[in-house]
Amino acid sequence: MASTGLAKGKMVTVLSIDGGGIRGIIPGTLLGFLESKLQELDGPSARIADYFDIIAGTSTGGLVTTMLTAPNKDNRPLYAAKDINEFYLEHSTKIFPHSSRKNFVNSMTSFFGWVVRPKYDGKYLRSLTSRLLGNLTLTQTLTNVIIPTFDIKLLQPVIFSTNDAKLNDLKNAKLADVCVGTSAAPTYLPAHYFETKDAKGRTRNFNLIDGGVAANNPTMMAISEIRKDSTELNGVKKMLVLSLGTGKAKNKGKYTADRSSKWGWLNWTFNYGANPLIEVYQDASSDMVDFHISTLFQTLDRTNTYLRIQDDTLTGDPAGIDLTSSENLDRLVEIGNELLKKPVSRVNLDTGKFEEIKNEGTNEEVLTRFAKQLVQEKKLRENQYYLKVHKEYD
Repeated sequence: MASTGLAKGKMVTVLSIDGGGIRGIIPGTLLGFLESKLQELDGPSARIADYFDIIAGTSTGGLVTTMLTAPNKDNRPLYAAKDINEFYLEHSTKIFPHSSRKNFVNSMTSFFGWVVRPKYDGKYLRSLTSRLLGNLTLTQTLTNVIIPTFDIKLLQPVIFSTNDAKLNDLKNAKLADVCVGTSAAPTYLPAHYFETKDAKGRTRNFNLIDGGVAANNPTMMAISEIRKDSTELNGVKKMLVLSLGTGKAKNKGKYTADRSSKWGWLNWTFNYGANPLIEVYQDASSDMVDFHISTLFQTLDRTNTYLRIQDDTLTGDPAGIDLTSSENLDRLVEIGNELLKKPVSRVNLDTGKFEEIKNEGTNEEVLTRFAKQLVQEKKLRENQYYLKVHKEYD
């Protein structure tokens, strides 16, 4: 849709996907359902990238964003949404390898290794993204993308986007590098270094870690990208925003002030297999964005054009970001399917919890309505573009 220009239609369409490691299976399941509805309405060749002006993703969400928007040899998306979960099921055990031998020596070796170096070496993820994406760069995505990272040398966020890449060669990084950079979660995967070069031979270097440090929920960044270009907003009446979480264990109450008051560095970074520090910054980042956007859309009385789908009741293995047993992977698929059947919920701005919204139906029903709106918007733009071309020709 980006190729026809935002001002051609009645709304700007935005998709945002949170970070969350292996829990990317949850939004992958939701996107598979949405794309199936788009195909029912608009033909079997319909793909997510055909209907969104901007797709934003952080960390694992950045990987999904790239899969949905990177072109194949036929200039169509590299992956259909239904194939995202197959990607995770096939590759996750190699990205996050775990020893099959469960004994004390292996456990202690793994634990002390994690203390002094990243838990995983990241080699498989680097080789996989390089093999799949080759030399594809940000300017080649099939719609506008936004993928946040954090430069550990500069101590500031670096936001990669299609629009910036078209304006500045030094921001036109390889998609493979951006994917590895945005996924480099501290303590789990190593930081990623790469350089870019422009036509004049000037270079820029990047020292990147996980984009979740800056924006685990990149929805606000996507909206800000729209508002940066006033020409794109000309004549547009509203935004249609779909924001997908990867699940979290917020309601479990597994941490307390009494417990954490006794923690030092080790407990904050390794606590019975979990990493409280990473959980805290990811949840805080995601929730603050949702608070702001929910407030904005409620103030404008446009809550029906902003849908945030999140499960904040995860417990046990599914709450982790790197647990890749077949049982956990299957359970994450189930959680995604169960989330489709759950009633639409919205964050309570006082408690931070997601609460059911009466008379709005299930997430499945609202996604079906979103699909209809997306198809209508696409057809409107195509019709207006057709009329404009013929008017100019005449």
